[in-house]
Amino acid sequence: MKFEIRKTNHKEETAIKSLYMTKSLIAKVNDIATKNNTSFNNVVVSMIEHCLKEDEE
Repeated sequence: MKFEIRKTNHKEETAIKSLYMTKSLIAKVNDIATKNNTSFNNVVVSMIEHCLKEDEE
């Protein structure tokens, strides 16, 4: 399945979690967010959702 960044108009109940990441990983995610005109958070959530869907198949 091709990875796609989700649309940000999902308005589900949310919660805050902290993640500890290397600076190099943060830079890579920031680059993806900038190239796709979206937020760092949206990229991370999209990646997690994509991995969970892949795991279900």
